[in-house]
Amino acid sequence: SSLIVYHSSINLCCKVPSQSTALKMETTTWESRKRNREVGTDDSGEESAKRSSTSNNDADDVLKSSTSVPTATQFIVAPSEFLSLPPELKDVDFTKAISWRKHVPYTDQELPLTPVGEKPVFQPEFPALCFHVHATSGRARATTLHLPSERSVQTPIFMPVGTKGTIKSLTTEEICNDDALNCPIILGNTYHLALQPGTELVRDMGGLHKFMHWNRGILTDSGGFQMVSLLKLAEITEEGVTFANPFEKDANSSERMLLRPEDSITHQNNIGSDIMMALDDVVSSVADNDERFEIATYRTLRWLDRCFAAHSKPQTQNLFAIVQGGLDTKIGGLREKCLAGFRARDHMIPGYAIGGLAGGESKEEFWKVVDQCCRALPDDKPRYLMGVGYPLDLVVCSALGVDMYDCVYPTRTARFGVALVPGEAPGTLRLKSNEFSNDERIIMEGCACAACKGGYSRARLHTLLKRNNPLAAELMTSHNIAYMMYLVRSMRKAVMEDRYKDYVCNFIHDQFRGSENGGQDVPEWVQNALLAAGISLEEC
Repeated sequence: SSLIVYHSSINLCCKVPSQSTALKMETTTWESRKRNREVGTDDSGEESAKRSSTSNNDADDVLKSSTSVPTATQFIVAPSEFLSLPPELKDVDFTKAISWRKHVPYTDQELPLTPVGEKPVFQPEFPALCFHVHATSGRARATTLHLPSERSVQTPIFMPVGTKGTIKSLTTEEICNDDALNCPIILGNTYHLALQPGTELVRDMGGLHKFMHWNRGILTDSGGFQMVSLLKLAEITEEGVTFANPFEKDANSSERMLLRPEDSITHQNNIGSDIMMALDDVVSSVADNDERFEIATYRTLRWLDRCFAAHSKPQTQNLFAIVQGGLDTKIGGLREKCLAGFRARDHMIPGYAIGGLAGGESKEEFWKVVDQCCRALPDDKPRYLMGVGYPLDLVVCSALGVDMYDCVYPTRTARFGVALVPGEAPGTLRLKSNEFSNDERIIMEGCACAACKGGYSRARLHTLLKRNNPLAAELMTSHNIAYMMYLVRSMRKAVMEDRYKDYVCNFIHDQFRGSENGGQDVPEWVQNALLAAGISLEEC
């Protein structure tokens, strides 16, 4: 007989009362599963794995899940507690902004700096990461993440996205050996690697580093983002998120994959990434559901505990936590509560990410969340802003104190014929446009990418793109990654020389010449964000 597991979904997009239908449905599910655990028949544990392995593979309802680590039930709470303040937060003074281990310019205490080139010393508390801060310029900073196997990442850094261990249209050798690219770290997607080819295969091939012939850093996301991007295929409960198979062509099939925190970590341990992300409960930033955001914030803390409990390779893999809480940045709000929960767990966490953004929220709301998190998170650990890759955003958010970024934008937009260039906003050339059909210039003077160094004119690229020639995708991707690497290296150089304010002023002036000069005015959110970072554009 087939294994049939039912999960109730929680509506993420509409306003619901505190005792919502979804919450009642999950209450029923939870009580049923609790009874199952008491009699030893819980579908999330080892007994479930045994039954699953002997069930009919041709059945319609098959729940695919990693079975190596049972659910850490000690961290699961009843639905009646979903909206209750976690015990570790009950004595926190939420009338004051949350922050810990802050230095200049946040406090008067000087931040200890480490000279570039100093050898890393890995401490027992965090054996897979040694974090050096080399210089600061305002709130911007230049750092190095030292990882296992003598891998290192200098920040600020942009991480190209290689969803399944591949940056489309480029070889590993091109990414490593081309001086214009020379990426020290890329990002892989746990959800997609678990689906195809399967992380057990990746593990058996020696991990993703060997599988893709890559000896540099790898960061893997947890699969949490797919709760938003694949919401129509997902059902979210306390235990985890259940996805319908997006590659299933049979409309009558009900094959599903359960991704618990334990599964996410097992997959990432199989992948062998240098930096893993905890599975968080992600809600679209534009959802109108206060209750859902609160449930997700507290659940993110519980899921983090489950992730650490499941983590089997702390000696070689780092597990970062992801700050959630929607757009609630007020004192005592949801972002503050999530930060306070992480502060209580700081001794376990080697680095932090800022999540739940780049989902359609206003730029004013966006920068305020980034600002709040950078003001709160400790200065002796890395900060990673997830899903952000517009050059302007990198320049502004680095001024606020962010170290790391990732986004599909540079590579995906390259395949659509859009080249990234310095200068007037939006800083792009749409080479499929007819205006470039006779343009003999290369994309960008001084660029050493394969397209520019090879002398490919904009007209030649225009023709290749219009004919969907695969060479166009290769050349455009090479250029856009080269541009992002050029950008972050120039940002780092400015921080090392303590002239990041001047760098920002020049960058903004080049992008926004002002309406009086026939260009665009500086967006208000940029002005406000930079003021928060201590940079007044009026003084540039």
